[in-house]
Amino acid sequence: MHEMSIAQSLLDVIKEEMRKHNATVLKSALIHIGQLSAIVPESLSFCFEVMTSGTELEGAKLNMEIIPLTGNCRKCGQTFEIKNYAFECPFCDSKDIETLSGQELSIVEMEVD
Repeated sequence: MHEMSIAQSLLDVIKEEMRKHNATVLKSALIHIGQLSAIVPESLSFCFEVMTSGTELEGAKLNMEIIPLTGNCRKCGQTFEIKNYAFECPFCDSKDIETLSGQELSIVEMEVD
């Protein structure tokens, strides 16, 4: 389960940012997870909860937003959502697709005291 190491990395970044801003309580964190990132949100949430249990971050809420996989066709210039991982333009059938979103994993927002 690679979500455990991802949760640990997220917590490391969160703690560092909290130190920088003299925050002592984490209420919530919002993260963006790309559809193509191979992260199972339920597993990540579980790992986050387990890793914060009994710590100063216990009770913090991990909010997740799934970012859809989108692409741009280099042939016709159309932008579209890639469905079923079919990297083919639905407008001109070209396979020359640039991925625009869907691979991210980022902390977007933190609510702290």
